[in-house]
Amino acid sequence: MRADLQVHSRASDGTDPPAEVMRRAALAGLDVVALTDHDTVAGHAEARQAAGRVTLLPGMELSCLLDGRSLHLLAYLFDAGHPDLATELSRIRDDRVLRAQAMVRRLADLGVDITWDQVAAIAGPAVVGRPHIARAMAASGAIASPAEAFTRDWIGDGGRAYVGRYALDPGRAIRLVRDAGGVAVLAHPLASRDTLVSDEQIAGLAAAGLAGVEVFHPDQTETERAGLLALAHDLDLVATGGSDDHGSLTGHRIGCDTTAADAYQALISRVPGYRA
Repeated sequence: MRADLQVHSRASDGTDPPAEVMRRAALAGLDVVALTDHDTVAGHAEARQAAGRVTLLPGMELSCLLDGRSLHLLAYLFDAGHPDLATELSRIRDDRVLRAQAMVRRLADLGVDITWDQVAAIAGPAVVGRPHIARAMAASGAIASPAEAFTRDWIGDGGRAYVGRYALDPGRAIRLVRDAGGVAVLAHPLASRDTLVSDEQIAGLAAAGLAGVEVFHPDQTETERAGLLALAHDLDLVATGGSDDHGSLTGHRIGCDTTAADAYQALISRVPGYRA
């Protein structure tokens, strides 16, 4: 069994519609795919309709802050209508718009010729994020490709045009997901030098009810994976894997990293009352 437990669509900052994501999942030979758009489940209905033989694992990537630094949790099999969780998701999405508008203003001050209307047009109905701004910057000619936006020169963490946002304390986020009947996994803790999560911090999240940690990710080296795998074993966390595919932004890499069958079963077994 092949399960890719982190994939994004146009419902947030991916480039492909949810139905196309599911089509590519099938072509990649996946048996299970988790649609984990940022702070939204808006793509699930379309993905479910297009799933075919591929099992859709309902998911979401939840924005958090730990000690002032960005941290993401992958939530699975939760009730998106749970009142407390729904309220926080709405607040996060609203603040994403305010944050993006502020970054556009800062970029204008730096001489980048883009407008909020252009960014909003690229995002459409999706949850707005930095990749939409990056695409607008590339379209304006300010940078050669969207990837160049994610540096300290522009909108990378701590960059000249970077603006912080409202996000959840991860301990509280874990509780919200669990209260909504789901499980939470720490996303790519070593994928970015600016957002590294220490072993001690992961241990603290495990004590707060974290179910797993994303070990197998394209931006984590073999050495980093080995260390995370050992830590997951010590903390009784499920070691998951996902491509973090964002369509053309990441080279259509769906299925490049996956979760082992036994780990997938272990993860969903931690959901109360869930049966595969």
